[in-house]
Amino acid sequence: MRAVVYSSIGTMPELLDVPEPACPADGAVIAVEATGVCRSDWHAWRGHDPVALPHIPGHEFAGVVAEVGPGVRDFAVGERVTVPFVNGCGRCEWCLAGQAQVCPAQTQPGFTGPGSFAEYVAVPAADFNLVRLPDTIDAVTAASLGCRFATAYHALTAQAGLREGEWLAVHGCGGVGLSAVQIGVALGARVLALDVSGDALARAEALGAWPVPVGADPVDAVVARTGGGAHVSMDALGSAATATASIRGLRRRGRHLQVGLMFGEHLATPLPWDVVVSRELRLAGCHGMAARDYPAMLDLIAGGTLDPRPLLGRVVGLADAGAELAAMDNPSGTGGIVVAQVGLR
Repeated sequence: MRAVVYSSIGTMPELLDVPEPACPADGAVIAVEATGVCRSDWHAWRGHDPVALPHIPGHEFAGVVAEVGPGVRDFAVGERVTVPFVNGCGRCEWCLAGQAQVCPAQTQPGFTGPGSFAEYVAVPAADFNLVRLPDTIDAVTAASLGCRFATAYHALTAQAGLREGEWLAVHGCGGVGLSAVQIGVALGARVLALDVSGDALARAEALGAWPVPVGADPVDAVVARTGGGAHVSMDALGSAATATASIRGLRRRGRHLQVGLMFGEHLATPLPWDVVVSRELRLAGCHGMAARDYPAMLDLIAGGTLDPRPLLGRVVGLADAGAELAAMDNPSGTGGIVVAQVGLR
């Protein structure tokens, strides 16, 4: 099969002919129709998240079941599916409780093994990890859900319990931040958008958010606009500055969501624990979404309540996927606001 491969950290990925993946006994092989180019893929390519080399990136994808193992009972060849970026083992206490996104034995296509910048990708525990797609959701749209959109949905619904009329502050309006803006607006929240890019704020405003002007103090602006602080605040970027501003901008008993990944010097970020304690704030990490929870999100998309299509970037061919990944080195490139989709068929 054809696949995009890089052999060392930071070298330009190449389109190569490689062996097709073997089908796990309990798993499936998916013929990839579309895959997202995500900033998490960029982090691995730059060495921030270790992967075995040579490596095929890609963890947001949709396609058609091409093969199933003898242990698969619930899916058949020819079905249209997508997959969470965290694949649970399907057997541990966390998976059995419906929380596969924190499975200790989890696998992640594009990180723990070969990913979806390829014509085929293998998925273990298919009965547990595959998600059927409604006929009304096309492959490119479905591929945009697997990381940023599903993570934002899980964060706001399951982790924060965002309610109609509440104030939501989104710090960082890249892919996951803009997803959170759209979902927050759809849930009836009043949404504030914060970013250092005027273009990102314009996109957030078009989705229904109130943009905090570039250069304004993020805490003061949020507290003033909300009359005392946001009910829910999300760090969708992952930095010491955005996490701290998110927490300080919360009202008493507010909920902070840490969605942006912390790397390097930010891993040991000190937080304002005096504020956390005195205001009885709740802090929650957010790591994808289990396959079990996809149907509710897909129903909202199929019904038109949510529409990920305005968040999509350009659609390019598989041969251009490596260049799109490398373009994320530039903050004004593909990954700065909305990541591109890669159409493979």
